[in-house]
Amino acid sequence: MSSSGAAVLNVEQLRRRHHSLSELTYARDEDAKLETTRARLSNILKRHEDLKDRLSRDSDKLIFEHLQKEFEAARAAQTEEISIDDDEWNDGLLATIREKVHMEADRKAMANQVNVPADLPFQSKTTYRIRDKVIYCLDGARIGIQYETFFAGEPCEIFHCVLVSKSFLEKMTVIEHTLPFFLPIRELESDLLSSNAIAYIDRREQVRLIKELYGNQIGELFHSLPYNLIEFVLEDFECKVTVSIRYSDLILTLPSQARVLAWPLRSSKRISTRSSSTSAAQLVPFRLPYAEEALKTLCLPEAYADIVLDLPNALKRSLSSQHSD
Repeated sequence: MSSSGAAVLNVEQLRRRHHSLSELTYARDEDAKLETTRARLSNILKRHEDLKDRLSRDSDKLIFEHLQKEFEAARAAQTEEISIDDDEWNDGLLATIREKVHMEADRKAMANQVNVPADLPFQSKTTYRIRDKVIYCLDGARIGIQYETFFAGEPCEIFHCVLVSKSFLEKMTVIEHTLPFFLPIRELESDLLSSNAIAYIDRREQVRLIKELYGNQIGELFHSLPYNLIEFVLEDFECKVTVSIRYSDLILTLPSQARVLAWPLRSSKRISTRSSSTSAAQLVPFRLPYAEEALKTLCLPEAYADIVLDLPNALKRSLSSQHSD
């Protein structure tokens, strides 16, 4: 080979080497930017978690204690508890309860005027149970609803809500409650069977359980206040796996939408040993349908266990498919 040809070859090799170094430097710069962004995001999520805990904390314990005592007194004074099936609950029965509390309020008012004891022994005090909700007839023409919440058969919080109306013909409105502030209270005014609080506890306990069981395996866990949006990341695999689930209605305990994306990592062994930098750059994120189906059909801890069990094989199949294309 002539000296001029060798010189051209050396220049070409140097140019390729410079190009490779430029690509490597660019990749490192991009990774550094991603790490910086991730650190900022983690800080934001931590601050959000702290704020959420402060907002979710029972800031007015006086209301809670006051309502708890009133409901306990109503339970102690009850003479009958009627269990009602869902299909037996209707506007007519609600109107009957509303009329009953107003008649009781009028009776006590008249008794006070004629100086007659208001609480006569023959006066019945009936409560109504509908699944995990108990409806009480309270003094002052009020209706009280006690929500008993459970998760995996174990009792959780008890919430109280008090409604009142000016007459038995008028719609009832909420005047006091201990429900989380982010749940839509106005639904209770038209539907005493609202299960938002019960579903909220179920979703919250599912998240608490995966944190307890798999907290060292998941990262960047985020959820909205009512737990109708939940996101987290799995990183101890060949890909970074992002999980996002949404509940279209606050009454749901299983997600209506689930999206699971696997993001190939630059540092994975498969990329570094079997692929050039060019082919690695061509790898694109891909969805994991089996994981999305598990999230929509199983409670979160069970779905997580199923997903992780088959995740290495699922990632291997998808990555192999991308390499062969």
